[in-house]
Amino acid sequence: MRGGARIGSGKKRKSLDERIQEGTAAKARVLNALEAEPEGEAPIKDYLDRQQADGSQLRTREVMKLTKAWLKAMGCEALVPSQLVEQYALAVARWIQCEEYISANGYLGTHPTTGGVCQSPFVSMSKDYKKQMNTDWFMIWQIVKENSSVGYQGDPQDDMMEQLLGG
Repeated sequence: MRGGARIGSGKKRKSLDERIQEGTAAKARVLNALEAEPEGEAPIKDYLDRQQADGSQLRTREVMKLTKAWLKAMGCEALVPSQLVEQYALAVARWIQCEEYISANGYLGTHPTTGGVCQSPFVSMSKDYKKQMNTDWFMIWQIVKENSSVGYQGDPQDDMMEQLLGG
């Protein structure tokens, strides 16, 4: 017999914006000096910006720039750890890289030992990166939802994906 509260059970938390609109006493989470990110743009880590084996560049820098700009507009740039933004950006960049490879070479590949037709390994890698990307995004979105006093309609991830894939 296990005891204690179950994950996801209970009443769902309301966003800061919803609490303010209802007139409930609400305030954003206050950061102490150790939690706050340093001011200014931190240099991008080497492994996030390294040239790929095929000569292309990952889109990590672009994803990080869009995500940080959105977080700043929502007033939550200091609340989301930079490591989480980096993980999200890397997962998005790898997912885009897999999708570009699939578009160029198709869904099918050749089996290494039998020589028969099989599913391209990039299809399953794409699924894995997309799952990681969505998990990371959910963590970012949860922080913003609970701490932003700026209301936002729709899903900001859709807007960023349109900008990335459209350009």
